[in-house]
Amino acid sequence: MGSRLIYLVLIIFSLFLLVTGAVLSSFSEIIEGLRTIITSESTLITDYFAIAGPGAALINSAIVTLISIALLYFSREPARGSTLMTIGCMAGFSLFGKNFVNIWPIIIGNWLYALCHREHFLKHTQVALLSTALSPLVGFMALREGASAEHLLMALFAGLAIGFVMPPLANYTYRIHNGMNIYNTGFAAGLLAMILVPIVTAFGAAPESAYYWSTEYHNQTLIYLLVLLLVLLVMPFLLDRRVLSSYRKLVLSRGHLPNDYLEKFGAPAVMLNTALCGGIGLAYILITGGVLNGATLGSLFVIMGCSAFGKNPRNIIPIMAGVMVGGYLNTWPINAPAPLIAGLLCTTLAPITDYFGTVVGMFAGFLHSSVVLYAGSPLAGLNLYNNGFSAGLVATVLYPVLTRFLKHHRAKFETRDFLETSK
Repeated sequence: MGSRLIYLVLIIFSLFLLVTGAVLSSFSEIIEGLRTIITSESTLITDYFAIAGPGAALINSAIVTLISIALLYFSREPARGSTLMTIGCMAGFSLFGKNFVNIWPIIIGNWLYALCHREHFLKHTQVALLSTALSPLVGFMALREGASAEHLLMALFAGLAIGFVMPPLANYTYRIHNGMNIYNTGFAAGLLAMILVPIVTAFGAAPESAYYWSTEYHNQTLIYLLVLLLVLLVMPFLLDRRVLSSYRKLVLSRGHLPNDYLEKFGAPAVMLNTALCGGIGLAYILITGGVLNGATLGSLFVIMGCSAFGKNPRNIIPIMAGVMVGGYLNTWPINAPAPLIAGLLCTTLAPITDYFGTVVGMFAGFLHSSVVLYAGSPLAGLNLYNNGFSAGLVATVLYPVLTRFLKHHRAKFETRDFLETSK
């Protein structure tokens, strides 16, 4: 499948979100829900299903996804695995934190960075979109104590500054964990938030985490998700009768970030991988007694997007198993919101399974299950990719220690420019 055809498939996915949202809620409910979404600070965890209803949440996700597709396409970004990963993250987190208003200052800040360095925006488009992990900071600055012209200007400046510094920061954090954390931008965003939150607090604004978590839309969401997964499961066999052969190679492959499955194995194999990884995530939710809502559906979209860029059943199941073991042993209920999301997004550590094996993968998941519950506390819910930040900490500690004691696992690749190699 060529780039244009893949972009067409992504547009169809966005329209699927749009139509589903329109079916689930009335026009007046959608308009009111969208107003609620864009006037929400959107700190973690703000499930848009809970505050605005599923219709408005899905339509917000569709709008943000279409904006992302347009930016990638018109910046002449070829469709690669990293493209699908970026779209998955944008679609997913637009169900619990990003909206079609709070993402713009950060994106424009990235564009200014490219302009300042006389570089094409293409080099930074994906980082620009993923940097919207810190969009709740924009919302908080704009909406705290009621929106005012002064607050809006401060929010705009904060968003531009974040966007301007994220490209070099994301490039550097990739070198720290040596490609062991797929949500690299989440790690970078977390480090930046560690500086920004104390500054904001010192000047009299104290951001706080949120807790909006819906439980009443599980059945409707399950039907929607099963239809999507079924389509993704059937389509590969219609497109390529030998897809199982390609998919076997995909599952048996090993790699680190960046790991472009789309380029290596083709679109049919990636579709099949997306369906199976999404199904595994759904099974995790059902087995642990969790619910489907905006936050968990969004997390599944992230897993599915990253199924084109490094995740497969062989390397995510050990990580999820480690988180499940940690969840049953620690004091938090495993199906509580934060541990449940951690059980899905812990799969950012999939390269550790690839590189060090199943046992180490489970151990990394076990560590992550505890680290993620506390690492985000100083960030006050302002970094949507909290699992990326926590996984970055785990990978940064594990990688040098393990490569020191497991000599046959010492680095077999050179650390390269992430912005270049993700293209």
